[in-house]
Amino acid sequence: MLKGPSGSGKSALAALLAGLRQPESGELLLWGIKQQMLGIDSWRKKIVTAPQFHENHVFTETFVFNLLMGRRWPPLQADLGAAICRELGLGDLLERMPAGFQQMVGESGWQLSHGERSRLYIARAILQQADLIILDESFAAFDPENLKRALQCVLHHAPTLLVIAHP
Repeated sequence: MLKGPSGSGKSALAALLAGLRQPESGELLLWGIKQQMLGIDSWRKKIVTAPQFHENHVFTETFVFNLLMGRRWPPLQADLGAAICRELGLGDLLERMPAGFQQMVGESGWQLSHGERSRLYIARAILQQADLIILDESFAAFDPENLKRALQCVLHHAPTLLVIAHP
């Protein structure tokens, strides 16, 4: 876990690690391999981040589109991540939505709560099957039950995890 006060550089470090920003000096290594050797596209497949809520988005598209961003399209049934969605407590939401995974969500679609959006972002990160998952303030909107559920899911599926939080 990486924690510190606002403005201390936690999110900037996450952006550097995820390859969203380039370092001004020094070098980044993953499993002993330099970022330049892997190439930025390969690097970004190995390290995935769920940015802070205000930097993450749900597009006016289907739930499955928002869930599987960054994966092959169109998805196969096995790609849908239904089990992970259930583990994160999104199963009830999917059952309530008339079209399930195909339900339009976002500003002009089905409105997701703050917590549902956060769980969608976490599921999106897990489904990328990266070597390192960075969750930046991803648990801030959860009640104790959903926090426990999300932590169990992430710890079960993430090979390596960095959680960024305020103290």
